[in-house]
Amino acid sequence: MSKITLIIAFFALPCFLIAQSFTTKEISGWEKQAQRVTIIRDHWGIPHIYGKKDADAVFGLLYAQCEDDFKRVEMNYIEKLGRMAEIKGSTALYDDLLIRLVIDSAAAEADYQKAPRWLKKLLNAQADGINYYLYKHPEVKPALLHRFKPWYPLLWTDGSIGAINTDDITSAELQQFYTGSMEPMGVVPAVQPFEKEEILTGSNGFALAPSVTESGNAILYINPHVTFYFRPEVHVVSEQGLNTYGAVTWGQFFVYQGFNEYCGWMHTSNYTDISDLYIEHVTRRNGQLFYQYEGQERPVTVKKMQFKYLENGVMQQKAIDALFTHHGPIMAQRNGQWLSMKANNRSMTGLVQSWQRTKARSFNDYKKTMDLLANTSNNTVYADKTGNIAYWHGNFMPIRDGKFDWTKPVDGRTAATEWKGLHPVRETVHSYNPPNGWLQNCNSTPFTVAGTNSPDKRNYPPYMAPDGENFRGLNAVRVLSKPQKYDLNKVIAAGYDTYMVSFELLIPALVQAYEQRMPLPDSITRLLEGPISVLKQWDYRSNTASVATTLAVEWGRYIMPIVQKTTAFDDFGMDQVQKTKYFITSVTSTPDSLLWPLVQTVRDLERRMGKWQVPWGEINRLQRISPDLEQPFSDAAPSFPVGYTSSLWGMLPSYSARYYPGTNKRYGYNGNSFVCAVEFGDKIKAKSLLAGGQSGNPKSKHFSDQLEMYAKGQFKDVLFYKEDIDRHTERTYHPGE
Repeated sequence: MSKITLIIAFFALPCFLIAQSFTTKEISGWEKQAQRVTIIRDHWGIPHIYGKKDADAVFGLLYAQCEDDFKRVEMNYIEKLGRMAEIKGSTALYDDLLIRLVIDSAAAEADYQKAPRWLKKLLNAQADGINYYLYKHPEVKPALLHRFKPWYPLLWTDGSIGAINTDDITSAELQQFYTGSMEPMGVVPAVQPFEKEEILTGSNGFALAPSVTESGNAILYINPHVTFYFRPEVHVVSEQGLNTYGAVTWGQFFVYQGFNEYCGWMHTSNYTDISDLYIEHVTRRNGQLFYQYEGQERPVTVKKMQFKYLENGVMQQKAIDALFTHHGPIMAQRNGQWLSMKANNRSMTGLVQSWQRTKARSFNDYKKTMDLLANTSNNTVYADKTGNIAYWHGNFMPIRDGKFDWTKPVDGRTAATEWKGLHPVRETVHSYNPPNGWLQNCNSTPFTVAGTNSPDKRNYPPYMAPDGENFRGLNAVRVLSKPQKYDLNKVIAAGYDTYMVSFELLIPALVQAYEQRMPLPDSITRLLEGPISVLKQWDYRSNTASVATTLAVEWGRYIMPIVQKTTAFDDFGMDQVQKTKYFITSVTSTPDSLLWPLVQTVRDLERRMGKWQVPWGEINRLQRISPDLEQPFSDAAPSFPVGYTSSLWGMLPSYSARYYPGTNKRYGYNGNSFVCAVEFGDKIKAKSLLAGGQSGNPKSKHFSDQLEMYAKGQFKDVLFYKEDIDRHTERTYHPGE
């Protein structure tokens, strides 16, 4: 065959054979491993993966994830590789730079090479499961990644949606620094404007001790608030002692929030100070940059980073010289000062911890995983089979000199501002088996985690728990403090309490402003008379029939930006509740600050819906009509009414929704995702609910089979034991079949 013929033959090959080529040896190994894995899909489409060894179970888990939603598996790793601009264009270029500055892929590769043998097996299985899926499904066209590598999970060693900590540095600041002249450019504000309802929201976790349950067994309530469809529901079993059920973040091989036969764990995000900004004193001499440290000059390290970005359908390239001191990357410039950042955004120990907790068989086992001190972004709410409940506020906690204000950038010239090791668990904020019998965290202060039996704030340095109170935290303490004996249904009812504590403060202030009879035009007075009457009689609870909820939440959209921009205190000096109280006291002398937003609310509703008397469920909707990562919404397509609101207002269940271009109704995009209540006794009893459904394929019945249930808060029984799974099996197969 001539060279020309060979070239023609090459270009005649299907593109997937070129892009997704795997060796005969690889394929043979995957096929053998697939035979050691059985996937059972139950009648909800939930995959129950059974593997001979842990690595086999991981192989099957990733294969099943790809079956359900390969797009989301791939996109999570494109983001963590800092390659989003190759898909989204130059607008994502500095988001990519930020990722590459704080997540070092070379370090991840090096960690893979030195990983213990058992971990390397899991990492290999993770990549092999995805690659085998791509081999078996040549019709799938990856956006970018045609071969997954086993070191990818070491880029993202925490399953949290907010696992990357950059102190308060934004990609906008980063862009201004790296596109400027490297000379003083003044202050760049880091505060982002209020735009969406998930601001100041997060997740809820409850643990109930045997003393407050009907059965005398501990109960755990798992309620993460994340972007819809961010995590699927899975069950992973091996003959090496793995038997874990819960939510896994797309592309990761460990159950992030869930339970096994012995214990369960729920993670909530926190504001613990685990990264620091350093003021670097930099000079330029003979074209080289130097920074001062302990009376000496050190050279600034320059790393040339290459980026690709899509522009008008053509891939372009850009090189950026990234700057580093021994503290970390230089990220921004404020008040003429260059700021570097020290953080721990990935670590092999963190991945080890994420895996080992899924196999904990006792309270002592779980505490040993906490002793690894590698969980950087999570609080943990815990319960177990022997009746223990526990709470840890963070885990990775650097020791710092208390003479410095760590809420602000510190002097990088002195060794006194270096981290001095890590606090052991016994020194961090935690609570074990409090006498009240319950623990709660709603991304709020740990000093109300057990009501009056909570840890004492005076016993801890400020950087360890700067978290303030929020309205969900107030509501959780109120609900759990009511004496009762809980079962699974009562725990779910508590977690779905629809009272909105914030409006306890805001609505009376609004009514008072109206009743002051400020000099409003008669037409405005008449316009507000009906809405004020409805709000005055409201019990601050939400449901689909509530007109008051519509008025309050829509009005809140206009006043919340003002509340958020309260400048009397900085973010650590005033929490969400305090800001709201300050806002009310500062505007009551000027009622127009409260009343004119209500005027706008009423007029908006009349424009959108033809009337202001709109029941909440009429405009607050749940819809899933597309597999796209960015969901489209349409008033013309079917949707379900939802009676919940954003947890921003203090409601325990979270349902953040907003208007989209061309819609007159609000559609949900963030909030309750995988929700589960689990009781630990001789046998596991659990109920769960997933936003929408397990599958990302619109052709699957499991794309939307939980939509209406989700809208109503109706849970399904978890199938944990093989005999129960067998009674509700939809399909049994090996990966690749």
